[in-house]
Amino acid sequence: MRQAPFHSATAGRRRPTTPAAAIALLLASACTPSPRPIPVVEATIADLHDAILSGRTTCRMVVQSHLDRIDAYEHLINAITVVNPAALDRADELDRALANGEDPGPLFCVPMLVKDNFDTHDMVTTGGSIALQYSVPPDDAFMVRSIREAGAVVVAKTNMAEWAFSPRQSVSSSFDTTRNAYALDRVPAGSSGGTASGVAAAFGLIGLGSDTGNSIRGPSARLALVGIRSTIGLTSRDGVIPLSFDRDIAGPMGRTVADVALVFTIVAGYDPADPYTEAGREHREVDYTRFLEADGLEGARIGVFRALVDTEDADSGVVAVFANALEEMAGLGAEIVDPFDFDLRAQSRRPNMYCRRFRYDMHMYLRSLGDRAPINDVVEVLESGEYGADAERSLRNAESAPLDVHPAEWDPPCPDYADNEERQGFLADLMAAMDEAGVDALVYPTWLSPPAHIDRANEEYSGDNSQRVAPATGMPAITVPMGYTEGVHPAGLQILARPWDDGLLLRLAYAYEQGTRHRRPPEGFGELGR
Repeated sequence: MRQAPFHSATAGRRRPTTPAAAIALLLASACTPSPRPIPVVEATIADLHDAILSGRTTCRMVVQSHLDRIDAYEHLINAITVVNPAALDRADELDRALANGEDPGPLFCVPMLVKDNFDTHDMVTTGGSIALQYSVPPDDAFMVRSIREAGAVVVAKTNMAEWAFSPRQSVSSSFDTTRNAYALDRVPAGSSGGTASGVAAAFGLIGLGSDTGNSIRGPSARLALVGIRSTIGLTSRDGVIPLSFDRDIAGPMGRTVADVALVFTIVAGYDPADPYTEAGREHREVDYTRFLEADGLEGARIGVFRALVDTEDADSGVVAVFANALEEMAGLGAEIVDPFDFDLRAQSRRPNMYCRRFRYDMHMYLRSLGDRAPINDVVEVLESGEYGADAERSLRNAESAPLDVHPAEWDPPCPDYADNEERQGFLADLMAAMDEAGVDALVYPTWLSPPAHIDRANEEYSGDNSQRVAPATGMPAITVPMGYTEGVHPAGLQILARPWDDGLLLRLAYAYEQGTRHRRPPEGFGELGR
């Protein structure tokens, strides 16, 4: 579990968190009008807490408002797989706890969406596969347990690409196709497209996704969200259906950096069930919201990773938005180092940086389900026919891999991240180049292209920069809205930092967000009854 308790939200601003302070606010609000639903489109965690603690609304009303939005708008985007039948009961529990003077937790009553590859003991977890359509895990994933203990309400699970295979789109054999809330004829990317579209449309205030190569940052950028891929080892993957355990990361996707930082504080930390987190024990911050500095770009040296900008498939509209973002960062006090020289192509050609360990990792996950496991080997679905067209090729590729032999013991071996000399060499060379250039972080567009049309998702897939550096090196990266192409399609600015500089990423992203305010909600998903 988390190493240290969390005591303050949003760096000491705006809301009290102690029971005594909550009671004082409730008493002070005794003469206010009766509680009523509040607007939830673009609401922040601080907004929600202020409204509840002042007596203007209740947790039940907040959760009900989000459930109502799912009822009203879900048919447009198909982001939700299953609604939590106990969500309102949990809201009532939180209202009672607050009335009784109990500390309801730093995420109290935050309505959250959870990707369908996170184990939930009370809802099915399919990983986007019809083969797991009735699979209810015996317990919660580490992150799900953490947010629930902090007072969050899981309102629903979200659709994803089958087995998280596709960065291009979010199509599952269990729940079909998710659309982009900003343009219904476009993809939200994959594989966390359901979380991204759902949060953008305010089906939940914030959500959880997973990222093996792209799948937090890519969909977040497509939906004008903030999404962070942590340093590998800082966050647990226990209870998250794996794609490649030596690259998988799980984490928050939200509408503001402050909300993401608060949830990140809750979900980051050591977990004995995930051996990778041993390396992060001494690096975890007690409170990541302390990095939220509006002037956080002043004096920062930011390198422009031109190898991820000046490419043949770069869309001119995206490049123009990125050029404007560089000017905005400079105007906010950053020193722009352009170009940052690094031979990315040579590094990407290093051998043995990726292995096909999906079958083995899935075998370990299915074992964790015990007698509840509907299958014992993921390639069994090839015989049963329980898979979609997009998943077949990857499943076929998995057939030749050993089932129950750790990749480090293969011939030739495929070592885990910390023992992989080529991946560590890539990391060392890039850090050395950053040191030589004297830069704090690197920037580039999260996507170099607009989103593909939903009926041409594979053919129009291009410009996916999220795959290129962070997954192989284990470095942290964050995406934050930087504008729109054609006035419609969100574009994301990706910031990459050295290992364990996750707090720095949040500081830089927050300063940029506060100085530019690019995010706006998608049209067609307005407040209900207004």
